[in-house]
Amino acid sequence: SADGRHSAVRANEYFSLDNILTSNERVPCKVELLIPKLGLLDSSSKDKDLKPGVKLDLPFWLAAPLLSRHIVSADVPKVYRETYREILSADAVAVDLHHLQPQFYLFGLLIQRLPIADVESINRTMVEAFQSRFRHIMDCSQGSPREDALDVTSRMDLTERATLCVGSQRPLKTCSTGRDDSRIALAWRPWSSTTAKRKRATLADST
Repeated sequence: SADGRHSAVRANEYFSLDNILTSNERVPCKVELLIPKLGLLDSSSKDKDLKPGVKLDLPFWLAAPLLSRHIVSADVPKVYRETYREILSADAVAVDLHHLQPQFYLFGLLIQRLPIADVESINRTMVEAFQSRFRHIMDCSQGSPREDALDVTSRMDLTERATLCVGSQRPLKTCSTGRDDSRIALAWRPWSSTTAKRKRATLADST
């Protein structure tokens, strides 16, 4: 069943080192309710409690449950905001994604599970960016000079590097993550499923 497949994906994500590391990426949050005995999370304050109005960056794994309980609210992480989306839309190939966010695609997928603004725009930007950059990834995998390959891979996020390794079918120190390349499938499967559901909903509304 669809629910069974979804559960299997989430189970695989749970045991994925990449997803564990990505879940440590920070989400800008604002405290909405008093949180006792967690004042130490705010390095600018000596209060023992986190008080409403305090702004701080929380790891995704902590921000997600707090958001679901409306204890905090969240903003879009910097690299997914409109300014950066416009840069990617203008020339995605020229952007150094590894410098911008090494887990650009995986973290982008995670934050789409949060109640934040611009989720549709973030999703669209990620898809378009990958489509634009994919040709260069494949060119690199099919025998570009090693010097060029090193330059290209240095600007790739980790998902793109893993894609390059799969396409080239040879170990490249610059693109190897030392981890299971099945993470590509795990990353794109829920993304594709979510996009398909949105398209079906749009078609249903228009009929």
